[in-house]
Amino acid sequence: MAERRVLGADVCASGWVGVVLGDGPPAAYFGADIDRLLASVVQDGPVAVVGVDMPIGLADHGPRQADLLARAYVGARRASVFMTPVRAAIEATTHPEAVRVNRGLAGAGVSAQAFALRTRIREVDRWVRRAPFRVVEVHPEVCFARMANRRPLPRKTTWAGAETRRRLLTDAGIVLTGDLGPAGAAAKVDDVLDAAAAAWTARRVLEGEAESLPDIPEVFSDGLRCAIWV
Repeated sequence: MAERRVLGADVCASGWVGVVLGDGPPAAYFGADIDRLLASVVQDGPVAVVGVDMPIGLADHGPRQADLLARAYVGARRASVFMTPVRAAIEATTHPEAVRVNRGLAGAGVSAQAFALRTRIREVDRWVRRAPFRVVEVHPEVCFARMANRRPLPRKTTWAGAETRRRLLTDAGIVLTGDLGPAGAAAKVDDVLDAAAAAWTARRVLEGEAESLPDIPEVFSDGLRCAIWV
């Protein structure tokens, strides 16, 4: 049924790549921003749940429990889960300013990776408040850890890592084949695999099988429910 379609969305170099799961084979989509990605997806039918690999719910001070628990969940791959800066640091205009603000409010600096994503974080922060469907935060490495029963996985950017993750998806019934059109041309291999993993969790959310980290989502001053789903 069309209403059982779910979307996993992940940032790539030139925008967003999405993988949709429904009654047929997986479908891949691309959009320069999250709005255009969803516009392309809903042209082919509604979606019930979106899993997005981007923070939802920004702390005012201190670390988010979602990030700490996700790091513990993935074990050896903990470095792949960056600590989300506090809201004031996300709004900073320079990396040194973000580091200073975050140290004052959270006791730690801000990684260059996290600061580089600030525009996308703000993009999702605005979009999620008006999304007409359920949106959950996911982290692909947490998704893959769950698929693998939390056994250690090779780094995703290696051949072994990509093949291991592709096999996990195939075992879960998500078979990605062909060039995937504009999405395949725009996104790297690990971006597509991450979007598919996000879709896997979105489907688990729809089917009532997913769990959240933490069990009871945190709520900060922005009013958004903050948890990473798996």
